[in-house]
Amino acid sequence: MSFITTLLGHLNYGTIFLLMLLESTVIPVPSELVVAPAAYHAAGGNLDMWLVILFATLGADCGATINYLAGWYLGRPLIYKFANSKLGHICLLNQEKVEKSEKYFDKHGLVATITGRLLPGIRHLISIPAGLAKMGYWRFILYTTIGAGAWHSILAILGHYMHSFVPEEQLDEKILEYGEYIKIALIALVLLACVYFLTKWYIKRKKTEIKN
Repeated sequence: MSFITTLLGHLNYGTIFLLMLLESTVIPVPSELVVAPAAYHAAGGNLDMWLVILFATLGADCGATINYLAGWYLGRPLIYKFANSKLGHICLLNQEKVEKSEKYFDKHGLVATITGRLLPGIRHLISIPAGLAKMGYWRFILYTTIGAGAWHSILAILGHYMHSFVPEEQLDEKILEYGEYIKIALIALVLLACVYFLTKWYIKRKKTEIKN
């Protein structure tokens, strides 16, 4: 973890890419404390905010691909075995979390690859059930890019906004505080979107049944 702490203290495009790659696998790296501070420094002229979002999203795509390939080639038994191992627990992973991401994917289908990237606890694991389900890779990476890009854009806007009134020594604390509100809002939006699409699907199905 000291390695990750060192990277967090020296944010540049390369470390942003690497940290978001790790965060999208099973390494517990908080994206809030990477992208938002990077955008905070971008507001001060040290980085470019659009490049922060780009490299964060590219890193997330690469990390998600690793999880996707693990799900595709290793299969459920080996994934569960790793989740229950000491190394898995060090990575804050367990079988229950993997099963939770699988249930979310099964319930919401392919769109879960987008919406799952916005939800805490599921974000970094949603790629595994996509691999287990043999989801087409290019569709998977498109949906992952949309979801990860949206999440990183939200964090970047937050960090850029905070530059005008938050001292740097208070930055991490304030990011975590505001981050909780953002997570609650995103969960609410995702739930509303799910209700909308399920209602739309149900109405379409009923119309089809009436016609037949």
